[in-house]
Amino acid sequence: MLEFKTVKIEVPQDCNVILGTAHFIKTVEDLYEALVNAVPNVKFGIGFCESSGPCLVRHEGNDERLRQLAAEKAFELSCGHSFIVFMKNAYPINVLDKIKHVPETCVIYAATANPLQVVVAETEQGRGVVGVIDGSKSKGIENEEDILARKEFLRKIGYKLA
Repeated sequence: MLEFKTVKIEVPQDCNVILGTAHFIKTVEDLYEALVNAVPNVKFGIGFCESSGPCLVRHEGNDERLRQLAAEKAFELSCGHSFIVFMKNAYPINVLDKIKHVPETCVIYAATANPLQVVVAETEQGRGVVGVIDGSKSKGIENEEDILARKEFLRKIGYKLA
């Protein structure tokens, strides 16, 4: 038996989501430490799908609403060793390096503020993430005006020098 499903992840206003795979029960605590060490005022919730023993969704966070959302979405995914982080007051670019350096982290599938669809495969053993659909498909190729707008935006938000 092999079934494919999609799980929709709606990202709350002013938030981002990071989806990945890790491999050990202490993942939620190590991700917690990585996030607060990257951006001290970040608000977040983490859900982690344990894939052996009691197979529970482990969860942590410093924002109760985001923690609950992460736990619920992780349970909806129910993909072995996957984790999901909902966060605000930071962008993925601020925390990804720290998350990637958590020893348990295996893969980052997505880091986005876009609506996300997670393609899940299910067998008699369990479930796993096959891939993600991040936002919408491309509508065209940027022109000179689009290039200028991109460059202005990056400078406006402080990620490039003026």
